[in-house]
Formats: sequence, structure tokens, C-alpha cells
Amino acid sequence: MGTRGPVPNREDDLARPRSRKGSGEQEAKRGTMRAVTVPRADPEWHPIARKLYDSLKTSGQADFYQNSDWAVAYALCDDLSHYKKSGKRSAQMAQTLYSAFGNLLVTEGDRRRVRIELQEPEEETTSASVLAIADYKQELGLS
Repeated sequence: MGTRGPVPNREDDLARPRSRKGSGEQEAKRGTMRAVTVPRADPEWHPIARKLYDSLKTSGQADFYQNSDWAVAYALCDDLSHYKKSGKRSAQMAQTLYSAFGNLLVTEGDRRRVRIELQEPEEETTSASVLAIADYKQELGLS
């Protein structure tokens, strides 16, 4: 899990990059991402557990998930389902589950603590040269 304390500011909100601040952070070690197979949600799960699991599939942090992450997410959603269906709920169990989901970087605050920021996709723009050629074709009556 990331550092404790307040959620760090987004990189865009800083006056200068963190790398220039002289912090003692080391560069991350690199590995190879493997092909991923996402397990199907259990149809018997509580609706909230199923919704959370399905939302993980379409969330940006899923780009970083490997098979082991999906296995942990599956196990946690199974536990969450049992917790939500039980008549007797424990505050300690709820805290444990939400803490474990934090390890999967489920919320923006969790991601920012470990310096992962999801960006808006860039709009695809047509280059000026392509637009100019299209205009010439239209003027010449070729399109």
C-alpha cells in the first residue's frame, strides 16, 4: 500500500514535478505484463459486490491488473457478498474489506497515494494537412 497521510495532489497541480523536489524516491523496477484472463463474476453474489467487480473491468486501473490482481478482486468480492448477505455485520470485517480494496487501487485517493493518475483520453484530431487536402478535393469537385 502507499504512504499514509493526506492524499497527495495530482501531478498537474504541482508547481514542479516531484522528481525535481529532491525526494528520495527510487525509480520503479520494471517487469513484463502478461496476458490476462478476467474471471466471470459469480451470479449468486450480492448486487453491490457484482456491481463493484463489474466496474473494475471498465476502470482505468484495470490496465495495470494481472491475473493475481483479478484473483484477489474475485476473492474480495466474494467476501463482500457474504458480508452484505449476512444478518450480522462486523465493523472490523467492513474495515478489512475496504482496506483490501484499497490495495487494488479502487479509488482515486488510493491511486494518487502510489502516484498513479488516470488521464482523460486525448481527442483524436485530424491534422491540418489532411484537412487542407480534403478542402482542395472539395473545391475541385473530386469528393
